[in-house]
Amino acid sequence: MEYNLDEIIDRKGTNSLKWEFMDHLSSRARETTLPSWVADMDFACPPAVIDALHRRVDRKIFGYSSHDTDRYWEAVTGWFSRRFNWKVRRQDLVIAPGVVPAIATLVKQLTGPGEGVIIQNPVYYPFARVISGAGRSVVNNPLVEEGGYYSMNFDHLEKLAREKSNTMMILCSPHNPVGRVWTREELIRVGKICLENGVILVSDEIHFDLIRENHRHLVLADLFPGEDRIITCTAPSKTFNMAGMQCAHIVLPREDYRRAWMGERGHEMLNPLSIAAVEAAYTECDGWVDGINRYLDGNMAYIDRYVKERLPLARHRISEGTYLAWLDLRGYGLSPKELGDRMIEKGDVLFDMGEMFGPEGEGFLRINAACPRPLLEECMARMEKALS
Repeated sequence: MEYNLDEIIDRKGTNSLKWEFMDHLSSRARETTLPSWVADMDFACPPAVIDALHRRVDRKIFGYSSHDTDRYWEAVTGWFSRRFNWKVRRQDLVIAPGVVPAIATLVKQLTGPGEGVIIQNPVYYPFARVISGAGRSVVNNPLVEEGGYYSMNFDHLEKLAREKSNTMMILCSPHNPVGRVWTREELIRVGKICLENGVILVSDEIHFDLIRENHRHLVLADLFPGEDRIITCTAPSKTFNMAGMQCAHIVLPREDYRRAWMGERGHEMLNPLSIAAVEAAYTECDGWVDGINRYLDGNMAYIDRYVKERLPLARHRISEGTYLAWLDLRGYGLSPKELGDRMIEKGDVLFDMGEMFGPEGEGFLRINAACPRPLLEECMARMEKALS
């Protein structure tokens, strides 16, 4: 089935954070500003999800609902099995309203006050926020960038893991914002370093369905069968553009971790529309996701061509995963503030600027490429205007 991913949908008037609340990021955003910041798609949700929601709405009552059914869990674990050959036991799964709230809970439950949690800047900025908010120490193992390609500094990571005060690591896989899809060798090495040093490993794999052609995502936990200290965070939100449904699935194979979780969050239930949407997404939308990935391949290639042809001082490497492009604009010699000011004031376009992801991101910006091609073309033209 073909999907019209070039369709531009007016999202204003829908309480869209991305389109209607740009002032949360910049007070200078205007009605005409084009948003490329929040990581949700501007594509319509899969038709099967929309149809399932219509059917559920037609039932007319939206009382307390429970997701704890064979149908629901078979949909979730069936997706894991089909797409990644990853076998997950139903009893190892818990739900959360999102991956960030889940990570916040895990940090509070499984680490002590003042202990260190390792992250790899430039990385998704809520990691540092929830670590600090829990009274823990943010410990940075910066990625190494060379010619736009990022790799892990394993020697430094091993040194940090040996320090007894560092008790957890949060891995971003695929990595947001740099777009790396970690190889088997990289994942095994980071896993061994953490496990051999008693460091709990939390793997945020929320983007694991969104992978470029010729790349393959490997689930970290699946590479360590029988190991119960690896926690995997997933969600249908990025894959199916359903972040507003507020549903994430956390794989907790260790029994005492699950008991601690259930003591704090075990009362949570999904709303009835989320249940219907998740079941449809994970059972009927394989082809839609394949089509989205092909479209994203084209959008990423478009960005790369545009940069090479029109932005001679910029550097770009096509991401291996996610729908986010990471653009190096250090060649323009602008400070982070000057760069941000130009984008919003001269270009009238709003990006997540690189310094949000740590000081290692200064001079970069993140482009959300999950949009119809005409919107992406306008986004790049406005960026070029801002830099001219």
